[in-house]
Amino acid sequence: MWKSILGFTAAVLSSSACLAADLSQTETRWLKGVWPVVVFAKQAKLPLDIVAQPQPTPGAAPLALAFVGGRCKLVLSMRGNAEAQATLDRVEPDLLDATLELMAAHELGHCKRYMDGAWHGLPVGFASGAPPDLDPDSRAAYLNMRAVRREEGYGDLVGLAWIQRYRPQQYARLHAWLVAERSKDLIRGSYHDTLAWVRLAEHGIASVHSSLFAGPTVLWAAGLAADD
Repeated sequence: MWKSILGFTAAVLSSSACLAADLSQTETRWLKGVWPVVVFAKQAKLPLDIVAQPQPTPGAAPLALAFVGGRCKLVLSMRGNAEAQATLDRVEPDLLDATLELMAAHELGHCKRYMDGAWHGLPVGFASGAPPDLDPDSRAAYLNMRAVRREEGYGDLVGLAWIQRYRPQQYARLHAWLVAERSKDLIRGSYHDTLAWVRLAEHGIASVHSSLFAGPTVLWAAGLAADD
């Protein structure tokens, strides 16, 4: 559903006039839904740009994050991509805006980790290991998968923290929705197996010093311990 990507061919859409003139109806609906998170990123001084890929992108995640030139890029891959509209259609109408905000806040969690220089890092006292019988290439792939999975777990917690802060009346439903999404076609230990973290947030995420990211960071560390 949500994936981080490192390279793309894209056009950066930097003004509302350009957005209104050039975006499709589906792209406009996604942007309307994620816009509160974009505004928050600006206020928090996180370097977040919006990018729309102009070429067909079938099979791509409709919404993803890239890191380019020291900045975060919120990437829309929606042209020629049936999944972009299908994702909207699968969400209950009264939860659509909240769900899109959760998705965008998930990506903002990735941006925060990247800008903090913590991407794929672990807190003090934690270490990532691999089964001893793996060859060097398999070991590297295994450790990378675990690192990506940890970042996805953190992103999910930031998404839930956003909902708790800005849409608390919908938290229980959005948490249940996220559990269902992460349980669908689950491969244990794979990149998007984040249930070790999501389940810890069933009853909410403690607010720490009014920061959107502090509470998820504390719960993320608890999830690391549970995951190991």
